[in-house]
Amino acid sequence: MTDPRILTVRPEPDEYAWTFGGAPPVARIAPGTVLDLYTEDCFAGRVRSEKDLVSQVCAFPFLNPQTGPFHIEGAEPGDTVAVHFVSVEPARDWAASTTVPLFGALTSTHTTASLQPPLPERVWIWQLDRTRRTALFQAQDSDIELELPLDPMHGTVGVAPANLEVRSALVPDAHGGNMDTPEMRAGVTCYLGVNVEGALLSLGDGHARQGEGETCGVAVECAMNTVVIVDLLKDVATPWPRLESDTHLISTGSARPLEDAFRIAHLDLVQWLVRDFAFSELDAYQFATQAVESPLANVCDTNYTCVAKLRKEWLPARETYRGLHARLRETAQALRL
Repeated sequence: MTDPRILTVRPEPDEYAWTFGGAPPVARIAPGTVLDLYTEDCFAGRVRSEKDLVSQVCAFPFLNPQTGPFHIEGAEPGDTVAVHFVSVEPARDWAASTTVPLFGALTSTHTTASLQPPLPERVWIWQLDRTRRTALFQAQDSDIELELPLDPMHGTVGVAPANLEVRSALVPDAHGGNMDTPEMRAGVTCYLGVNVEGALLSLGDGHARQGEGETCGVAVECAMNTVVIVDLLKDVATPWPRLESDTHLISTGSARPLEDAFRIAHLDLVQWLVRDFAFSELDAYQFATQAVESPLANVCDTNYTCVAKLRKEWLPARETYRGLHARLRETAQALRL
Protein backbone atom coordinates (compact mmCIF):
# COMPACT_ATOMS: atom_id res chain seq x y z
CA MET A 1 0.00 0.00 0.00
CA THR A 2 1.39 3.39 -0.97
CA ASP A 3 1.53 6.12 1.62
CA PRO A 4 -1.42 8.52 1.36
CA ARG A 5 -0.88 12.08 0.27
CA ILE A 6 -1.05 14.55 3.18
CA LEU A 7 -2.33 18.08 2.60
CA THR A 8 -1.93 20.61 5.41
CA VAL A 9 -4.32 23.59 5.44
CA ARG A 10 -4.09 26.48 7.89
CA PRO A 11 -6.52 29.13 6.61
CA GLU A 12 -5.92 32.86 6.96
CA PRO A 13 -8.84 34.81 8.50
CA ASP A 14 -10.19 35.77 5.05
CA GLU A 15 -9.95 32.24 3.66
CA TYR A 16 -12.84 30.51 5.43
CA ALA A 17 -16.13 29.49 3.82
CA TRP A 18 -19.38 30.63 5.42
CA THR A 19 -21.74 28.54 3.30
CA PHE A 20 -22.10 25.07 1.80
CA GLY A 21 -22.29 25.63 -1.94
CA GLY A 22 -21.40 28.93 -3.56
CA ALA A 23 -17.76 28.97 -2.39
CA PRO A 24 -14.84 28.12 -4.70
CA PRO A 25 -12.67 25.15 -3.68
CA VAL A 26 -9.45 25.87 -1.82
CA ALA A 27 -7.84 22.71 -3.21
CA ARG A 28 -8.46 19.70 -5.42
CA ILE A 29 -7.71 16.39 -3.73
CA ALA A 30 -7.61 12.78 -4.85
CA PRO A 31 -9.57 10.13 -2.95
CA GLY A 32 -7.43 8.75 -0.17
CA THR A 33 -5.90 12.12 0.70
CA VAL A 34 -5.17 12.88 4.35
CA LEU A 35 -6.19 16.41 5.34
CA ASP A 36 -4.33 17.99 8.27
CA LEU A 37 -6.61 20.94 9.08
CA TYR A 38 -6.97 23.88 11.40
CA THR A 39 -10.56 24.95 12.02
CA GLU A 40 -11.56 28.12 13.83
CA ASP A 41 -14.36 28.17 16.40
CA CYS A 42 -17.91 29.22 15.52
CA PHE A 43 -17.17 32.80 16.65
CA ALA A 44 -14.17 33.04 14.29
CA GLY A 45 -11.98 33.37 17.39
CA ARG A 46 -13.52 36.69 18.41
CA VAL A 47 -15.01 35.61 21.78
CA ARG A 48 -11.93 35.45 23.99
CA SER A 49 -13.12 36.74 27.37
CA GLU A 50 -16.31 37.12 29.38
CA LYS A 51 -16.52 40.71 28.12
CA ASP A 52 -16.67 39.68 24.43
CA LEU A 53 -20.40 39.47 23.83
CA VAL A 54 -21.32 37.81 20.54
CA SER A 55 -23.64 40.68 19.60
CA GLN A 56 -20.71 43.09 19.89
CA VAL A 57 -17.72 41.21 18.47
CA CYS A 58 -19.36 39.02 15.79
CA ALA A 59 -21.15 40.18 12.64
CA PHE A 60 -24.09 38.05 11.49
CA PRO A 61 -24.14 36.13 9.14
CA PHE A 62 -20.39 35.61 9.50
CA LEU A 63 -20.61 32.87 12.10
CA ASN A 64 -19.43 29.25 11.94
CA PRO A 65 -16.46 29.53 9.54
CA GLN A 66 -15.60 26.37 7.60
CA THR A 67 -12.24 25.11 6.41
CA GLY A 68 -12.64 24.24 2.75
CA PRO A 69 -14.31 23.47 0.49
CA PHE A 70 -12.26 20.68 -1.05
CA HIS A 71 -12.99 19.44 -4.58
CA ILE A 72 -12.70 15.64 -4.53
CA GLU A 73 -11.55 14.36 -7.89
CA GLY A 74 -13.99 11.96 -9.51
CA ALA A 75 -16.88 12.71 -7.16
CA GLU A 76 -20.22 12.92 -8.97
CA PRO A 77 -23.88 12.94 -7.94
CA GLY A 78 -24.86 9.44 -6.87
CA ASP A 79 -21.48 8.79 -5.20
CA THR A 80 -20.60 8.93 -1.50
CA VAL A 81 -17.76 10.82 0.13
CA ALA A 82 -16.31 9.17 3.24
CA VAL A 83 -14.63 11.35 5.86
CA HIS A 84 -12.74 9.37 8.51
CA PHE A 85 -11.76 11.34 11.61
CA VAL A 86 -8.26 10.29 12.60
CA SER A 87 -7.86 12.87 15.36
CA VAL A 88 -9.78 15.89 16.67
CA GLU A 89 -7.72 17.94 19.14
CA PRO A 90 -8.33 21.38 20.69
CA ALA A 91 -5.88 23.91 19.28
CA ARG A 92 -6.00 26.19 22.34
CA ASP A 93 -6.10 25.87 26.12
CA TRP A 94 -9.47 27.62 26.34
CA ALA A 95 -12.90 27.49 24.77
CA ALA A 96 -15.96 29.72 24.88
CA SER A 97 -19.67 29.20 25.42
CA THR A 98 -22.44 31.76 25.54
CA THR A 99 -26.07 32.50 25.76
CA VAL A 100 -27.38 34.42 22.76
CA PRO A 101 -30.65 36.40 22.91
CA LEU A 102 -33.52 34.70 21.05
CA PHE A 103 -31.48 31.53 20.48
CA GLY A 104 -31.58 28.19 22.27
CA ALA A 105 -34.06 25.57 23.39
CA LEU A 106 -35.22 27.14 26.67
CA THR A 107 -35.97 30.67 25.53
CA SER A 108 -38.17 32.52 23.08
CA THR A 109 -36.75 32.58 19.54
CA HIS A 110 -37.56 34.38 16.31
CA THR A 111 -39.70 31.40 15.24
CA THR A 112 -41.16 30.64 18.68
CA ALA A 113 -42.13 34.16 19.56
CA SER A 114 -43.54 35.34 22.87
CA LEU A 115 -43.84 38.50 24.98
CA GLN A 116 -41.24 37.38 27.50
CA PRO A 117 -37.89 39.19 27.23
CA PRO A 118 -34.85 37.40 25.78
CA LEU A 119 -32.45 35.73 28.18
CA PRO A 120 -29.43 37.89 29.03
CA GLU A 121 -26.29 37.54 26.95
CA ARG A 122 -23.37 35.97 28.81
CA VAL A 123 -20.03 34.36 28.05
CA TRP A 124 -18.35 31.48 29.88
CA ILE A 125 -14.67 30.80 29.19
CA TRP A 126 -13.76 27.15 29.75
CA GLN A 127 -10.15 26.29 30.59
CA LEU A 128 -8.99 23.15 28.79
CA ASP A 129 -6.31 20.88 30.22
CA ARG A 130 -5.19 19.00 27.14
CA THR A 131 -2.84 16.78 29.14
CA ARG A 132 -5.41 15.70 31.72
CA ARG A 133 -8.18 15.77 29.08
CA THR A 134 -10.54 17.97 31.09
CA ALA A 135 -12.63 21.12 30.60
CA LEU A 136 -13.18 23.37 33.62
CA PHE A 137 -16.60 24.96 34.20
CA GLN A 138 -16.49 28.09 36.36
CA ALA A 139 -19.87 29.42 37.48
CA GLN A 140 -20.48 33.15 37.20
CA ASP A 141 -22.99 33.49 40.05
CA SER A 142 -21.25 31.33 42.66
CA ASP A 143 -17.86 29.81 43.43
CA ILE A 144 -18.76 26.45 41.85
CA GLU A 145 -16.03 24.89 39.72
CA LEU A 146 -16.52 21.51 38.03
CA GLU A 147 -14.43 19.48 35.60
CA LEU A 148 -15.88 17.58 32.68
CA PRO A 149 -13.94 15.21 30.41
CA LEU A 150 -12.90 16.44 26.99
CA ASP A 151 -14.87 14.80 24.18
CA PRO A 152 -13.75 16.70 21.06
CA MET A 153 -16.06 16.65 18.04
CA HIS A 154 -17.00 18.61 14.94
CA GLY A 155 -20.42 20.22 14.90
CA THR A 156 -20.33 20.96 11.18
CA VAL A 157 -19.32 18.63 8.33
CA GLY A 158 -20.89 18.70 4.89
CA VAL A 159 -20.81 18.98 1.12
CA ALA A 160 -22.49 21.34 -1.32
CA PRO A 161 -26.28 20.90 -1.45
CA ALA A 162 -28.22 19.76 -4.50
CA ASN A 163 -30.22 21.90 -6.95
CA LEU A 164 -27.79 24.86 -7.01
CA GLU A 165 -28.64 25.69 -3.41
CA VAL A 166 -26.33 27.68 -1.15
CA ARG A 167 -26.92 27.02 2.54
CA SER A 168 -25.58 28.90 5.54
CA ALA A 169 -23.00 26.99 7.56
CA LEU A 170 -25.44 27.34 10.47
CA VAL A 171 -28.02 25.05 8.82
CA PRO A 172 -28.08 21.23 8.88
CA ASP A 173 -29.89 19.29 6.14
CA ALA A 174 -29.41 16.36 3.78
CA HIS A 175 -26.03 17.75 2.69
CA GLY A 176 -24.73 17.59 6.29
CA GLY A 177 -23.85 21.00 7.67
CA ASN A 178 -24.36 22.10 11.26
CA MET A 179 -25.68 18.81 12.66
CA ASP A 180 -24.02 19.25 16.07
CA THR A 181 -23.97 15.56 16.95
CA PRO A 182 -21.39 14.46 19.54
CA GLU A 183 -21.06 11.27 17.48
CA MET A 184 -18.78 13.17 15.04
CA ARG A 185 -15.59 12.37 16.94
CA ALA A 186 -12.23 10.69 16.29
CA GLY A 187 -12.52 7.10 15.09
CA VAL A 188 -15.77 7.69 13.21
CA THR A 189 -16.36 7.64 9.46
CA CYS A 190 -18.97 10.07 8.10
CA TYR A 191 -20.68 9.23 4.81
CA LEU A 192 -22.08 12.11 2.74
CA GLY A 193 -24.00 11.84 -0.50
CA VAL A 194 -22.47 13.80 -3.40
CA ASN A 195 -24.75 16.42 -4.98
CA VAL A 196 -22.39 18.33 -7.29
CA GLU A 197 -19.24 17.53 -9.21
CA GLY A 198 -16.33 17.40 -6.76
CA ALA A 199 -18.65 17.23 -3.73
CA LEU A 200 -17.07 20.39 -2.20
CA LEU A 201 -16.40 19.13 1.32
CA SER A 202 -15.96 21.54 4.26
CA LEU A 203 -15.81 21.18 8.03
CA GLY A 204 -15.55 23.32 11.14
CA ASP A 205 -17.35 24.21 14.37
CA GLY A 206 -15.12 22.30 16.76
CA HIS A 207 -16.50 21.53 20.22
CA ALA A 208 -14.30 20.52 23.14
CA ARG A 209 -17.44 18.78 24.35
CA GLN A 210 -21.21 19.10 24.00
CA GLY A 211 -24.20 17.58 25.71
CA GLU A 212 -26.82 15.91 23.55
CA GLY A 213 -29.26 18.47 22.20
CA GLU A 214 -26.88 21.47 22.62
CA THR A 215 -29.64 22.95 24.78
CA CYS A 216 -28.56 26.59 25.12
CA GLY A 217 -27.49 26.60 21.46
CA VAL A 218 -23.76 26.85 22.10
CA ALA A 219 -21.30 24.06 22.97
CA VAL A 220 -17.81 24.42 24.46
CA GLU A 221 -16.60 26.07 21.27
CA CYS A 222 -12.93 25.85 20.33
CA ALA A 223 -10.48 25.91 17.47
CA MET A 224 -9.34 22.44 16.39
CA ASN A 225 -6.39 20.68 14.87
CA THR A 226 -8.07 17.87 12.98
CA VAL A 227 -6.79 15.09 10.75
CA VAL A 228 -9.20 13.32 8.40
CA ILE A 229 -8.87 10.83 5.57
CA VAL A 230 -11.16 11.58 2.63
CA ASP A 231 -12.22 8.77 0.31
CA LEU A 232 -14.81 8.18 -2.39
CA LEU A 233 -17.28 5.36 -3.05
CA LYS A 234 -18.47 5.38 -6.64
CA ASP A 235 -22.10 4.55 -7.41
CA VAL A 236 -23.09 4.28 -3.75
CA ALA A 237 -25.88 6.65 -2.71
CA THR A 238 -26.27 8.17 0.76
CA PRO A 239 -29.55 10.10 1.06
CA TRP A 240 -28.82 11.55 4.53
CA PRO A 241 -25.52 11.83 6.42
CA ARG A 242 -24.54 8.56 8.02
CA LEU A 243 -21.77 7.65 10.45
CA GLU A 244 -20.05 4.39 11.20
CA SER A 245 -18.01 3.76 14.33
CA ASP A 246 -16.36 0.56 15.46
CA THR A 247 -19.51 -0.25 17.42
CA HIS A 248 -22.50 1.48 15.76
CA LEU A 249 -24.26 2.39 12.56
CA ILE A 250 -25.64 5.92 12.88
CA SER A 251 -28.21 7.72 10.73
CA THR A 252 -29.07 11.40 10.99
CA GLY A 253 -32.13 13.47 10.13
CA SER A 254 -32.47 17.25 10.17
CA ALA A 255 -35.78 19.13 9.98
CA ARG A 256 -38.38 21.05 11.94
CA PRO A 257 -40.47 20.04 13.81
CA LEU A 258 -38.32 17.69 15.87
CA GLU A 259 -40.50 14.65 15.20
CA ASP A 260 -39.76 15.00 11.47
CA ALA A 261 -36.01 14.92 12.19
CA PHE A 262 -36.67 11.78 14.27
CA ARG A 263 -38.65 10.22 11.40
CA ILE A 264 -35.97 10.98 8.82
CA ALA A 265 -33.19 9.44 10.92
CA HIS A 266 -35.17 6.29 11.70
CA LEU A 267 -36.42 5.84 8.14
CA ASP A 268 -32.86 6.21 6.89
CA LEU A 269 -31.67 3.57 9.35
CA VAL A 270 -34.43 1.19 8.22
CA GLN A 271 -33.46 1.74 4.58
CA TRP A 272 -29.80 1.14 5.44
CA LEU A 273 -30.69 -2.22 7.01
CA VAL A 274 -32.71 -3.17 3.92
CA ARG A 275 -29.96 -2.21 1.47
CA ASP A 276 -26.90 -3.68 3.18
CA PHE A 277 -28.13 -6.27 5.69
CA ALA A 278 -30.80 -8.21 3.74
CA PHE A 279 -33.77 -7.21 5.94
CA SER A 280 -37.20 -6.72 4.44
CA GLU A 281 -38.59 -3.26 5.12
CA LEU A 282 -41.07 -4.41 7.78
CA ASP A 283 -38.53 -6.69 9.46
CA ALA A 284 -36.05 -3.78 9.58
CA TYR A 285 -38.77 -1.52 11.01
CA GLN A 286 -39.55 -4.03 13.76
CA PHE A 287 -35.92 -4.81 14.58
CA ALA A 288 -34.85 -1.16 14.68
CA THR A 289 -37.82 -0.30 16.89
CA GLN A 290 -36.55 -2.69 19.56
CA ALA A 291 -32.82 -2.03 19.21
CA VAL A 292 -32.28 1.62 18.28
CA GLU A 293 -30.82 4.39 20.41
CA SER A 294 -32.07 7.90 19.58
CA PRO A 295 -29.87 10.69 20.97
CA LEU A 296 -30.70 14.25 20.08
CA ALA A 297 -27.96 16.16 18.30
CA ASN A 298 -29.37 19.69 18.40
CA VAL A 299 -32.71 21.29 19.25
CA CYS A 300 -31.60 24.87 18.62
CA ASP A 301 -30.46 25.29 15.01
CA THR A 302 -32.44 26.37 11.96
CA ASN A 303 -33.22 22.68 11.54
CA TYR A 304 -33.13 20.27 14.47
CA THR A 305 -31.03 17.10 14.16
CA CYS A 306 -31.86 13.67 15.56
CA VAL A 307 -29.69 10.55 15.48
CA ALA A 308 -30.69 6.89 15.17
CA LYS A 309 -27.91 4.47 16.13
CA LEU A 310 -27.74 0.69 16.19
CA ARG A 311 -25.13 -1.65 17.64
CA LYS A 312 -23.24 -3.52 14.92
CA GLU A 313 -22.77 -6.58 17.14
CA TRP A 314 -26.55 -7.16 16.98
CA LEU A 315 -26.64 -7.23 13.17
CA PRO A 316 -25.94 -9.97 10.64
CA ALA A 317 -22.26 -10.23 9.71
CA ARG A 318 -22.42 -8.31 6.44
CA GLU A 319 -20.32 -5.62 4.84
CA THR A 320 -21.59 -2.05 4.57
CA TYR A 321 -20.09 0.69 2.40
CA ARG A 322 -17.73 -1.92 0.92
CA GLY A 323 -15.92 -2.28 4.25
CA LEU A 324 -14.43 1.20 3.93
CA HIS A 325 -14.62 2.13 7.63
CA ALA A 326 -12.36 -0.79 8.64
CA ARG A 327 -9.83 0.03 5.90
CA LEU A 328 -9.73 3.70 6.88
CA ARG A 329 -9.23 2.73 10.52
CA GLU A 330 -6.18 0.71 9.47
CA THR A 331 -4.80 3.70 7.57
CA ALA A 332 -5.47 5.94 10.57
CA GLN A 333 -3.59 3.58 12.89
CA ALA A 334 -0.61 3.61 10.52
CA LEU A 335 -0.60 7.42 10.52
CA ARG A 336 -0.25 7.45 14.31
CA LEU A 337 2.87 5.23 14.29
